[in-house]
Amino acid sequence: MSQSAVLDRETTDFDPNSIPLDKLDMANGDYYQNQQHWALFDRLRKEDPVHFCDSEIIGRYWSITRYEDIVAVDTNHKQFSSEPSIFLTTLENELRSEETNFQPETFIAMDQPKHDVQRKAVTPAVAPPALAELEPLIRERVGKVLDSLPVGETFNWVEKVSIEITTQMLATLFDFPFEDRRKLTFWSDITTADPVTLEEYGLTEDERREHLLECLETFGRLYAERAELPPTNDFISLMAHNPAMKDMDPMNLLGNLILLIVGGNDTTRNSMSGGVLALHNHPEEFAKLKADPSIIPNMVSEIIRWQTPLAYMRRTALEDIEFRGKTIKKGDKVAMWYVSGNRDDSVIDRPNEFLIDRPKARQHLSFGFGIHRCMGNRVGEMQVRILWEEILKRFDRVEVVGEPKRLHSSFVMGITDLPVVVHPL
Repeated sequence: MSQSAVLDRETTDFDPNSIPLDKLDMANGDYYQNQQHWALFDRLRKEDPVHFCDSEIIGRYWSITRYEDIVAVDTNHKQFSSEPSIFLTTLENELRSEETNFQPETFIAMDQPKHDVQRKAVTPAVAPPALAELEPLIRERVGKVLDSLPVGETFNWVEKVSIEITTQMLATLFDFPFEDRRKLTFWSDITTADPVTLEEYGLTEDERREHLLECLETFGRLYAERAELPPTNDFISLMAHNPAMKDMDPMNLLGNLILLIVGGNDTTRNSMSGGVLALHNHPEEFAKLKADPSIIPNMVSEIIRWQTPLAYMRRTALEDIEFRGKTIKKGDKVAMWYVSGNRDDSVIDRPNEFLIDRPKARQHLSFGFGIHRCMGNRVGEMQVRILWEEILKRFDRVEVVGEPKRLHSSFVMGITDLPVVVHPL
């Protein structure tokens, strides 16, 4: 790591043993914003890999922190349900309101067979044939974004590059009005915002619901319009013309819209930002990249492992379960911490090193495992790949010139501000 490296691992003066195990609440967004979670998960994997917490805020939950245990839970649908929520925190309760009947439903928080039917309906938009058709357009847009950057001047990479590229892609996948595409980013951000972040936005819970109802109203109009037109391969048309989804109630429609927006926004955006930071902090890896650009596809997988854009997914125990010597009670929340599994040295060799030529780089858990594996993983990888292919054509390097600002969240591993300077070839 170079002397000019910025913080990307953990707070150096933080002692992970300073917190008693029975008081350790991994849903605390402070740990992630301060990069203290790495050391805490290292400790949990060694000392208490199936960790119980009775949180005052969110109640009983278990943290699954080792790679193989995460896979075991993620593939055991008979004992661990995706319903009613993928979130550990109170986010779902904050979004929901019995008084206004505001209760979004999303297929990622459904079990079979309903999950499979709804997921299958929208998958063609991100299937390999569709991506092959989209790639020239994405490359053209990425090139325009990069060509517009102020060479030699400091700017926020997240705002000018990561958000812009991913939002353009989202607008394309939804066939959403291109001039209004930043609304997609806003709706995504407020959906996953925890109370600290929501306060930074200056929003109350009621105001968040109002904005999401605006999202539903906007997409509801598009949905009705597409239903009357010949089917096309965008998300809205695919839902509107699918027998299993064309008569969805408004809350199911909103839930699936939010899922697709967040899935297309956070994973790719934060991988684009995290990759710039990782390559700046590991100049020896950037030298490998410049010497052999054919390594980019493998590097993309390593970036996604390294960043782990979404830290966890939740399941709910359907019965009392004996798991690795612990008794998980029926109804308990269970968090599969992908961000921890991606650093498990019992499965991944030298996991705390960023290695762009890592063998089996796609072995990571960032996309989940099994039937709920991220349906848009290929489109995310494609965007990050194209970005780096086009960066190398234009710039000698992307230099990070200040500390990144990170999101306060235990769910989204987000970077909100990454000051950089791009240097010409």
